[in-house]
Amino acid sequence: MVLMHDTLDSAAIAMANSPEGLSAIHSPGCAAAIWSRRPLTSFQSWIDRVDPDRLPKTRTILRSEEVRLAATHVCELCGTPNCEERTRLIDDVSALADIFASLMDTSYLMLRLDVVSTNLCRKFHKDTITARLICTYRGTGTQYGFSFDQAEPQLVQTAPTGTPMIFRGNRWPEHPMSGLVHRSPPIEGSGQTRLILVLDPVTDPNEHAKEQFLH
Repeated sequence: MVLMHDTLDSAAIAMANSPEGLSAIHSPGCAAAIWSRRPLTSFQSWIDRVDPDRLPKTRTILRSEEVRLAATHVCELCGTPNCEERTRLIDDVSALADIFASLMDTSYLMLRLDVVSTNLCRKFHKDTITARLICTYRGTGTQYGFSFDQAEPQLVQTAPTGTPMIFRGNRWPEHPMSGLVHRSPPIEGSGQTRLILVLDPVTDPNEHAKEQFLH
């Protein structure tokens, strides 16, 4: 694991070469933990070719141990081609859910699989939660940088496709805030379709009852 410090800020981004390295999110002053990995060529080629209308999409609250079954069900509902690569996608979503739930010490997660072909959220921001895991399986990855005095980041980094990232949110107990912000890349008009996994910890599932749907 390597800590990358912005020269104008005391916050750090932890670059990990294994899933265990994501635990750096709990290190003092760590604003984000990023697992640097490269998707298998066969998987990336497959998911880039899937009809956008058949990519899995969902927003639901569930226990982390239920994610595999839910992801399988969503793939079936959406008509995602049933093959070895689909199984690999389901396995990865399930594994990341287990890792994130363990790191956040939570039983429940908000599971989102978003299929995006417009500008989802092009404004740099910090989420009003404790932490969020984001992994872009298809298309341009999440962009991030350090913002000072609410200005746009001068240096913007784009996460490689397939890279899991955990960002601290505004409700993380450690202060002061780091200044690290992120956004979805602006893709409107590019013809690009992104598939994004988003995981949030959920303390009380009843508070989010209206947000639960599979497809």
